[in-house]
Amino acid sequence: MVFNITPVPQVTNNEDSILMSPPESFILGYQYIHPSQKSIAKRFIDIVGAIVGLIITAAIAIPITIISLIDNPGSIFYSQIRCGHNGETFRIWKFRSMIKDADKLKYLVKNEANGHIFKCKEDPRITKVGKFLRRTSLDELPQFWNVLKGEMSLVGTRPPTPDEVMNYQPHHWERLRVKPGMTGEWQANGRSSIKDFEDIVKMDLDYQRKWSVSYDLFLIMKTIWVVLNKSGAC
Repeated sequence: MVFNITPVPQVTNNEDSILMSPPESFILGYQYIHPSQKSIAKRFIDIVGAIVGLIITAAIAIPITIISLIDNPGSIFYSQIRCGHNGETFRIWKFRSMIKDADKLKYLVKNEANGHIFKCKEDPRITKVGKFLRRTSLDELPQFWNVLKGEMSLVGTRPPTPDEVMNYQPHHWERLRVKPGMTGEWQANGRSSIKDFEDIVKMDLDYQRKWSVSYDLFLIMKTIWVVLNKSGAC
């Protein structure tokens, strides 16, 4: 039997759509659907959490806007194309924490991580307000909109950029069998100290094996504790 598999929408006139080509091993296992993708309870928690999160985001958006514009004029929001479930691309949203056009200056910053991930502890592109937003993870709050739309989940794997995915080895694609999350195994276990991409992949796959609704709730509570204690922020 031959399956006509299209992991991502074949849309060419939409700037948010980028065609990704998964390896044959991933395509052959494409019929497998991770239990989290069929869970009504998980989606219900995502919707409720996203609504509450967006209310909180709306409440703090004005002060964040004011101090951000004073510190570094420009758009209050930052968006970027990321890869989600099965490599499907979407536009992720954050409060801007870097100077304007920071992406164009990325080549000037040294990557301190190993593998298909970019990390720099003292990134000079980050604004003063941006350092606070990142330390408290407030820059991530607009992603509740992505969760409400179903592009992300409250808990999942880190959403990679298309550039990162284009360099993936076959086993790296396995982490894309679930929706990306605002938090996850990596974020809840000290993300700033984890700088090897293979370690992140291992943690993402561990999450998939251990997944349950109760485990998601555990990771959410653990993430809140990590943020309040400012441990693992980057």
